[in-house]
Amino acid sequence: MNRINGTPYYIAPEVLNESYDEKCDIWSCGVILYILLCGYPPFNGESDTDIMKAVRTGVYDFPVEEWATVSKEAKDLVSSMLKYDPKQRLSAKDCLVHPWIKKYDQLSEQKISQTALLKMKKFKVILLDSYLFYFYFFF
Repeated sequence: MNRINGTPYYIAPEVLNESYDEKCDIWSCGVILYILLCGYPPFNGESDTDIMKAVRTGVYDFPVEEWATVSKEAKDLVSSMLKYDPKQRLSAKDCLVHPWIKKYDQLSEQKISQTALLKMKKFKVILLDSYLFYFYFFF
């Protein structure tokens, strides 16, 4: 594949370079998992251009405030899905047998932290505002 397609928050760096394969989807799933675990994306910015610049660097972290209660296995899965080099990134098959997934492959009674839920709600509002702006001015 060799065309840029995607939403800036979820787009893999290799997509921005217009040379990618199925591993770009693992990156996107890693971004989604990151958001589900803490409530906001690993790569952020004031504009789509800023977000894509952050994605191009591939640098993210696990701030203690939101990640203190997240297991090291979960962080390992996220890190393995967000490897900058697609050749080092897990495959879909590898993700499914990752220790964190295997540990919780049955329904869990563990709840998502309230902090993560609040941050997801804020992130949802930001996305909604962006889409409304886009549709108002471009359609």
